[in-house]
Amino acid sequence: MWIIPIVFIVLLISGTAFAYLMGAVSVVTFIAVDKAQFLSILPQRIFAQLDVFAFMAMPLFILTAEIMSRAGVTRSLIDFAMSTVGRFKGGLGHVNILTSVFFAGISGSAIADSAALSRTFVPEMKERGYDPYYAGAITAASSMIGPIIPPSIIMIIYGGLTGASVAALFAAGIIPGLLLAVSLIVLNSIIAHVKGHPGGAGDNADIPKFFPSLLNALPALCLPVVILGSLVFGLATPTEGSAIAVLVALGAGQFYNGLSFRMIYDAMEATARMTGTIFIILAAISVLGYLAGQMGWSSALAGWVESFGLTGTKYLFFLVAIFLIAGMFMDTPVALTLLIPLFAPQALEQGISPIHLGVVLCFNLCVGLITPPLGKCLVVVSALTKLNYWRLAYAVLPFILVQITLLMALVYWPSISLFIPSLFGFSVK
Repeated sequence: MWIIPIVFIVLLISGTAFAYLMGAVSVVTFIAVDKAQFLSILPQRIFAQLDVFAFMAMPLFILTAEIMSRAGVTRSLIDFAMSTVGRFKGGLGHVNILTSVFFAGISGSAIADSAALSRTFVPEMKERGYDPYYAGAITAASSMIGPIIPPSIIMIIYGGLTGASVAALFAAGIIPGLLLAVSLIVLNSIIAHVKGHPGGAGDNADIPKFFPSLLNALPALCLPVVILGSLVFGLATPTEGSAIAVLVALGAGQFYNGLSFRMIYDAMEATARMTGTIFIILAAISVLGYLAGQMGWSSALAGWVESFGLTGTKYLFFLVAIFLIAGMFMDTPVALTLLIPLFAPQALEQGISPIHLGVVLCFNLCVGLITPPLGKCLVVVSALTKLNYWRLAYAVLPFILVQITLLMALVYWPSISLFIPSLFGFSVK
């Protein structure tokens, strides 16, 4: 058994990618515990893990986001957000948050949102008199809206791993995502009045006119409406909806800067790389999951949970702690594929709704994206804006507190996330 930690440490120190590290360690463990005979069916297990219809939507939603990002949609969304909330105290902070809401309906990725918006908002907010670290903090915090409001890549992964309806998960993410946006706007408004941020009466010279900016942003704003409308009204499956989204994105791209063949090729290349990365992780985790089944880890975990009386809401709070810590150190798809097979079955056996569980855990992991010491969105914003990481981490603490408070509310009141799915007839059991 001593060979297992040695292999793990050597591969970790050498900088081996997580997927290859987990796959190699799992195979070595099979051999070390005298279960090498089960390795012969690993290809079947890997294929079964990846052969999920819901996963087909993932590359198409990623392609949609790549096309829209290359079409120059950012400026039109910022102008529309500015025309809506830019006239209030702390207006650029409100615009930052509202733009993240619009981007959420396009990209479904917190990392992509923080990368796209930090280049635009942090320099502009600094020029208008905002503290650059506050500008970076609100950009990182608002980017977390991306994976909550549909379409969401991590919800597709969760749905594929648990068999939960992806359409129901998308519908369940709407209210939590909007509540998060409202909470951040309220906090930004309080901080703006306390610290005297720009905006408010007499500071509206650069505010774009509402209707022209709305018309310019309309093609981009139609995208999430088309995706959600087709799903919640049962007109299309998530996979069909993702294909429709690509077509709408191609049309919208021509409305803005136009799309050259090279842009489309680059978008498809980036999609292939990201999809390949996610699927390699899923394949490696399927090997680990098979090992866990052979070793009886899930049964042991279930017994441990029962011995501590962790049922219902108590078990959810236990998962919140586990997933929050995991989100601080691991990529969200990695943490999701690693932990869901271990912890979700016990929650579902206790009668917790798979849709409610999915929203809580996806929201939970996203909080980890802006939580020190290794919050990925903080790292992205810090790298792109040349801000000191630890000062930025300190500045984001008030936003983390608001997000954790909302997370607790989601745990206590499942109806927050289940209202819209139930309204449109989705099964939430």
